[in-house]
Amino acid sequence: MQVFESKESVSVKLVNISKKFGKVLAVDNVSLEIKKGEFFTLLGPSGCGKTTLLRIIAGFVKPDQGRVFFNEKDVTDLPPWERNIGFVFQNYALWPNMTVFENIAYGLKLRKLDKATIHELVTKVLDLVGLPGVENKYPGELSGGMQQRVALARALVINPPLLLLDEPLSNLDAKLRVALRKEIKRIQKQLSITTIYVTHDQEEAFDISDRVVILRKGKVQQIGKPVEIYRNPVNLFVADFVGKANYLKGKLNENVFLIEGFKPLDVNLSRIDLQSSEMEMVAVIRPEDVKIVSRDEEWHCEGVVKDISFLGGLKRITVCANNNLEILVETLEDIALKVGDRIYLKFERYTIIPYESDISGEEG
Repeated sequence: MQVFESKESVSVKLVNISKKFGKVLAVDNVSLEIKKGEFFTLLGPSGCGKTTLLRIIAGFVKPDQGRVFFNEKDVTDLPPWERNIGFVFQNYALWPNMTVFENIAYGLKLRKLDKATIHELVTKVLDLVGLPGVENKYPGELSGGMQQRVALARALVINPPLLLLDEPLSNLDAKLRVALRKEIKRIQKQLSITTIYVTHDQEEAFDISDRVVILRKGKVQQIGKPVEIYRNPVNLFVADFVGKANYLKGKLNENVFLIEGFKPLDVNLSRIDLQSSEMEMVAVIRPEDVKIVSRDEEWHCEGVVKDISFLGGLKRITVCANNNLEILVETLEDIALKVGDRIYLKFERYTIIPYESDISGEEG
């Protein structure tokens, strides 16, 4: 057995997966396809069904409806130990009475490999995750970040074609999370292993994923590359969940979007899912897509500076526009402004989508 060399990864397909716990519908008719070698993230608020979905893929939970396929092979009824997966739990699940070596070697011993091979593979995987020389320590002697790396090493040492991670960084401080997510991405790309990752952290998901699925109340909201989801959210829940935005309600009139007190916004109707001409719509405008211009240039609204915050190199400006609408502007430009100044704003990019009164996610 040669580990950490190129190995054929698997594709994963979920077809009409549903799962109830009592009266709670945790996963509601979800269908997904994850490509070989892809880093795919399940993203959403607490209670949206992402962990349940991951555990269904792993075989820890059996769906009430639907099928799970690895490389077109139906594995729905296979137990976890027959699916050949690596799984990293949120709490790492390391045995405290075993050394790092014994924790990592556990799966190899179950596979009845000889001692020399086990020692070689454990040594290699510790190098891979950046922990050489800690094999004789116990988990309680390690920091949280080191424990996370040991859990990852244990999942990888069996050379699985599929790696599943359930919020593996949630117990770490912010700075360490950023460093370790980069390491996870590096290792995933080095091994070309299909990886499915669960998180509620939008920044984390967007930083490391090839594609992301947004879940809400057990249902798929949107699937795509991070930049596609951020730039072109399909509904207001997605827009709100993946970042800050300005939401300006208005009406469509032929090929323009009208907001009371603002100049018309040009609209590409082919990109709008319009079920009725009477639908209430909203323009979603990211703060970084609002540009401060002079009155002589093209602009969409004018307003008065209400507040200015300096966030390192970023300047965040709150503008009180017509009808007392507040517009959030974020810019890297060093513009000389003070509270009370009248300014003019141009919306360089925006998305028009149906308005929803309730965009909160499921909690619990």
